Amino acid sequence: MKILVINAGSSSLKYQLIDMDGEVTVAKGVCERIGIDGFFTHKVDGKAFKKEVAMPDHTAAFEQVKLALTEGEGKVINDLSEVSAIGHRTVMGGSKFDRSVIITDEVIQAIKDYASLAPLHNPATIKGIEAATAAFGKDIPQVGVFDTAFHQTMPEVAYLWGLPYEYYEKYGVRRYGFHGTSHRFVSARCCELLGKPNGEGTRIVTCHLGNGSSLAAIKDGKVIDTTMGLTPLDGFLMGTRSGAIDPSAVTFIMEKEGFTPAQMDAVMNKKSGMLGISGVSSDDRDIAAAMEQGNERAKLAWDMRSYQILKYIGAYAAALGGLDALVFTAGIGENQDKLRAELVEKLAFLGIKLDAEANLAHGVETEISTPDSAVRVFVIPTNEELVIARDTKALIS
Repeated sequence: MKILVINAGSSSLKYQLIDMDGEVTVAKGVCERIGIDGFFTHKVDGKAFKKEVAMPDHTAAFEQVKLALTEGEGKVINDLSEVSAIGHRTVMGGSKFDRSVIITDEVIQAIKDYASLAPLHNPATIKGIEAATAAFGKDIPQVGVFDTAFHQTMPEVAYLWGLPYEYYEKYGVRRYGFHGTSHRFVSARCCELLGKPNGEGTRIVTCHLGNGSSLAAIKDGKVIDTTMGLTPLDGFLMGTRSGAIDPSAVTFIMEKEGFTPAQMDAVMNKKSGMLGISGVSSDDRDIAAAMEQGNERAKLAWDMRSYQILKYIGAYAAALGGLDALVFTAGIGENQDKLRAELVEKLAFLGIKLDAEANLAHGVETEISTPDSAVRVFVIPTNEELVIARDTKALIS
């Protein structure tokens, strides 16, 4: 069985074709600059096939995917009928979806209804679903896998804020959490490594660290708290996102600068975080290089992020009633050994001990704590596409 996994953005479309017999990715690629000028990359067996091609919309992008999969040097299937189903990464499912679902008209409407909470992501998902239907036909089953679903086990004390309860009732204002597919994958793998595959009796903090970052506190295999909130803006310092700040700072700046809500939203989402503090870049590698050259603001941005992550880990250890394992994943979590070392060494009060040599590994599954560490620490590469493919297979089977 072959599953096509889709992650649609407003002007991009990433895809992977996964053969579920062995769970092997047979092809992957990305359609970029959709609606602008169009750039297409298709990868098979380590070879990349690239071309500039006009893709005025997502339907045109899907046509390029179809051609790449079935024709030319990068061909991996003879006919589209070999694709059994399509799985879509869907960012916001609110409180309505606590698991993946087969996409129906009702599901599409629900995704549209939640678009105000994820204006950059949910409309793009709808475009992806509609383009997939146009390209592959109405008979192929499609599945929505929600980033928010894994976090729906949070109790009210964790997901509600101290606002009038009516805003929760009327508008669904609450903590939803994001990166759930990633947190789900790495926490399940961590439970296996702990010898408790069903998750019972485990207390884990998972750290998804990338340009967008979040932590989750997971007890007995279920999320009890997470750092992102109503939107992916909440939590700690990220590439261009501010993370949590005093709400009055928002209204204060808006008044002083004369910003509209949209302008203030852009400041907090696109001009803040590591970029806003350092003035250098949102990219972790650029920040590290600037630090090496003695850039004090780059170091300040780095130190602020480390401090904030450390606070959340400590808070979650308290909320969990202790800690059995700490997991690092995603681009920074899997590759930034300096950040991991700083965090683990400052958590020595929990009895954590770092294996400095093991910690030098990048992008591979590794235990980076010593055998006598009171808390086990792992680097586990995430695989959100595989989770989407597995859920899709399970639902259509």
